[in-house]
Amino acid sequence: MYSDSHLHSSFSSDSDTPMEEMIQTAISKGLSSMCFTEHQDLDFPPGEFDFLVDMDAYQQTLSTLAKKYQEQIHIRFGIELGLQPQLGNQLSDFVNSYPFDFVIGSVHVVDRLDPYESVFYENRSEKEAYLRYFTCLLENVKKYSCFDVCGHIDYVVRYGPNKNLYYSYQNYQEIIDEILRVLVDKNIGLECNTGGFKYGLGHPNPTEEILKRYRELGGEIITLGSDAHVPQYIAYEFERAVDILKQCGFSYYTVFEKRKPIFFPL
Repeated sequence: MYSDSHLHSSFSSDSDTPMEEMIQTAISKGLSSMCFTEHQDLDFPPGEFDFLVDMDAYQQTLSTLAKKYQEQIHIRFGIELGLQPQLGNQLSDFVNSYPFDFVIGSVHVVDRLDPYESVFYENRSEKEAYLRYFTCLLENVKKYSCFDVCGHIDYVVRYGPNKNLYYSYQNYQEIIDEILRVLVDKNIGLECNTGGFKYGLGHPNPTEEILKRYRELGGEIITLGSDAHVPQYIAYEFERAVDILKQCGFSYYTVFEKRKPIFFPL
């Protein structure tokens, strides 16, 4: 079983699952390693969630459980970092303050709005909303280099009024290609996030065409992540995702340890 590099527990404000329960389920599914990537979204707009992790408690609990289960599974210390252009040095300062194995850079906020909320799509077409998301993502990947892979780069389509019914890579090819080129130039990887299957999209985030295009542009660093917030979705549809990655030209997938990529055959 492949390593799952995108997992949340109750240390993320949108999960109620104890970390130990996530670990026990991962072991029961046969994973040899896993990486927790709790949410850290500085300056997140007020709402149901704050997406700020108690780092001392998170680090201490993970360390304790990693030792407890070290004979059964390798547990890595990660973070999912919310990218917003106004945060400046706060992000790199935060990342440099902890001994992370892995840092995902994701965009969950655009113009002080969360695409999860319907208000993001008000007074503009779905295409305009998606394009605004990609424009903000491009601004962030150009500005920041303090993360190892870019998370779920077409995250916005999970929540649009029609989800991915009218969405395709071709409709946004110019700006998506620019995002991918920046990642390749910075040697920042891409995540294959199987949460898209959970949300009924029939595809991972990003879609197969984007994964293939990243590979064509020279991208080699690809991680597998379920984005699970509850145990049943750990390593969700990984066999399907592996077949997709092979079809897109990948021979290896990547796991990070101490911020260094390790490549394993698919």
